Amino acid sequence: MPLGLTAWRLLTGALSPVARLLLRRRATHGKEDWARLNERLGISGKARPEGRLIWVHGASVGESLSALPLIEKLLEHATVLVTSGTVTSAAMMSQRLPKGALHQFVPLDTPSAVTRFLDHWKPDAGLFVESDLWPNLILTAKARGVKLALVNARISARSAERWLWARKSFAALLAGFDMVLAQDEEVAERFRKLGARKVEVVGSLKADAPALPVDEDALAEVRRAIGTRPVLLAAQTHPGEDETILPAHDLLRVRFPDLLTILVPRHTARGADLEMLCGARPHRRRSAGDQISPQTAVYIADTMGELGLFYRLTPFCFLGGTLVPLGGHNVLEPAALHCAVLAGPHTGSAPRAYEAVLQAQGFGRVLSSSDIAREAERLLSDPAMARAAADAAARGAAALAGAVERTQNALRTMLDARA
Repeated sequence: MPLGLTAWRLLTGALSPVARLLLRRRATHGKEDWARLNERLGISGKARPEGRLIWVHGASVGESLSALPLIEKLLEHATVLVTSGTVTSAAMMSQRLPKGALHQFVPLDTPSAVTRFLDHWKPDAGLFVESDLWPNLILTAKARGVKLALVNARISARSAERWLWARKSFAALLAGFDMVLAQDEEVAERFRKLGARKVEVVGSLKADAPALPVDEDALAEVRRAIGTRPVLLAAQTHPGEDETILPAHDLLRVRFPDLLTILVPRHTARGADLEMLCGARPHRRRSAGDQISPQTAVYIADTMGELGLFYRLTPFCFLGGTLVPLGGHNVLEPAALHCAVLAGPHTGSAPRAYEAVLQAQGFGRVLSSSDIAREAERLLSDPAMARAAADAAARGAAALAGAVERTQNALRTMLDARA
């Protein structure tokens, strides 16, 4: 075993005795579920069902949601256990997992927690979604004969470059996978250079994900509150982006005095920070139960699981994670709901998806407050143009569909080997 992986195993083994203490500390900050800390130690309160069990792991909300259509297909042949690592993903899975699938928190990557998890669940196969790779979990599962695949695989150019400095360790980790199913050829080539053996291009599972759900009553209520007011929606924003959106709001209010700007932060805990950023601008905060009034200039939608509502409110939005170097959030979610997208330059998390949507629209790249204000003014001034752009975005997203079927076909031989 390469030195880097040996060092990781020794370090995580040394941390095992204090793992519960570390988890309790994280729970006090809302980063763990107090009632389910045992799961993070590999201790489950659920019995393992009889028969075949396929384990699907995704780090957080995005990965878990993208896997839902594949999970539904897998349930036709086996019980599916889904693991993830965040409180928000667990809450989302409790609402969205299809009947028959189970959810557990992924165990900490310590030898003892991993051993307990695998002893209990005894998966026949494991599918890791995108790029959440835990050495002890992967290598221990492989040593037990669990067939493993990295699905919807992605790795940024920057991450691939960093891993070249520890190529032996990363290659040994990738050797744990029987196959790597990449989102596009560029990603596939990065995995090949890092030592992955069987790599295929199947597309992005996110292109086949079901439309984000919505509470129809809540949607109707918000629509009534907005009425005919023009709306600027900024979704999944991060620090540094709200500071760009709010000046764009000010510019647009000159032309549209009754403009309502809706800020949906990526992390709901940022609601108080956004209130401070609003300053003298009249604002309301959804997590506090505030309603939109005619005087509200900025509405802070700091609640979880309501993106489907806000994408349905308007024919275009600014999508966060793109003005700051985070790679951008899932562009296919708004596009599938006929919501065109404005995005900054940082879209490396899914370049093909962004290219498909923005090319179909014929516009969408923005770099500054003035860019956002200019594009938003065009769309707000011409509702027919905005609707056409929204429909074009939906067509661009639809053109990428088919990854679930291709993934299922690629996995068939591997999964049937454990039948």
